Amino acid sequence: MEVLKNALDFRDFPKIDLIIAGGVAVFLLIFPAMPHSSFAMATMIQFLMFSLYGMGWNTIGGYGGQVDLGKAQYVGIGAYTTAVMLVKWDVPFWISMPIGMCFAIIWSFIIGYPLFRLKGHYFAIATIATSLVLKDIFEVWEFVGAARGINISPIKYNPPDFLRLIFKEDIYYYYIILGFFFLGIFYVNWFRKSRLGYQLRAIKDNEDVASSLGINVHWAKVKTYAIATAFVSLVGSFHACYIKNIEPEDTMSLDISILIALMAMLGGAGSLWGPIIGAGILIPLKSYLKEWLGAKAGLVGIDLIIYSLIIMVISAFEPKGIWGIIERVRGRSTAR
Repeated sequence: MEVLKNALDFRDFPKIDLIIAGGVAVFLLIFPAMPHSSFAMATMIQFLMFSLYGMGWNTIGGYGGQVDLGKAQYVGIGAYTTAVMLVKWDVPFWISMPIGMCFAIIWSFIIGYPLFRLKGHYFAIATIATSLVLKDIFEVWEFVGAARGINISPIKYNPPDFLRLIFKEDIYYYYIILGFFFLGIFYVNWFRKSRLGYQLRAIKDNEDVASSLGINVHWAKVKTYAIATAFVSLVGSFHACYIKNIEPEDTMSLDISILIALMAMLGGAGSLWGPIIGAGILIPLKSYLKEWLGAKAGLVGIDLIIYSLIIMVISAFEPKGIWGIIERVRGRSTAR
C-alpha cells in the first residue's frame, strides 16, 4: 500500500503542472475519437513508445547521471524474444514479454557489473561498444533470421488477437501502449521518491560522499541499470508486435540509442516530465519534418539539421533541458 501511495502522490508538483498533466492525459485518452490520419496515429504511438524509452533511460541517466548510449540492445532483446517465441512456438505476447524482460535484465547484469567500474565518457563509449557487438551477433545468427530479421505474419492469426497483440486497426495498439505509458509514469513517480532514487541523486552529486554515507554506489547503479533495461525491453516487445517485421538495423542501431538519450536530455533529465516533453517535441519533428521537408520538398536531410539546431540551442541555453527552462522562468516569477 505504501508503494501504491507514493506512486499516486504528485503533491510535490505545483497545481498548474498537475492541471496541464491532467489535460494532456485527457487528450491522450480521447485522441482516437478525434479526427486524425493514420500517419498522426502512428506518430502518437511512436511518441508513447519513446516516452517510455526515455522514462527508462531517465532512471539511470537522469537520476543516476550515467550517460548510457547502448539502450538499443535491450530494445532488440525484447523485440526478438517476442518475435521468435511467437513465430516459432506461438507463445502469446503477455508471456514472451516478461520473458524478454528477464533475458534483458540478465544481460544488463552481465555487462553492467563490469561496465560500472568505468566512469564518465569511458562508460558511455563502453555501452555503445556492447550494443554494437550484440547487433553484429544478431546479424549473423540464423536462428533469429540474421540480417534479414523476422516477419510476423498476421495472416496466421484472427485479429483482433489480444493474447498475441495482432490487430488490423492501430487503435488497439494505441490504447495498449497508452496503458503502459500511464503505468510508467506512476512507477517513475514512485522510483524518484524511493530509497534507491535518493541514493542515485547522492551518487550523481558526488560518488565519494555517497560512498562515505554507506551507499553501495556500484550496486545501486547496477540495480537501476536493470530497471531502465526492463522499461526498454517491454517497449521492444511491443514494437515487434506493432511493426511485425524486425531486423537488427531496425531495433538495435546506434541511432535509436542516441535518440532515446536525447529524449530525456532535451526534455529535462532527472525530472518526471522531462522524457515526455522531449518525446513530445522530437517525435513529431522526426515524423513530420521528414515527411514535409524531406519527401515533399525534396530537401532530404534538412529535417535532421533543424532537429539538431533545436537541440543545440536549448542545450546551450539551459543544460537541464526544457524542464530546466520552465523551472528557471518559474523561479524568476516567484522572485518577483
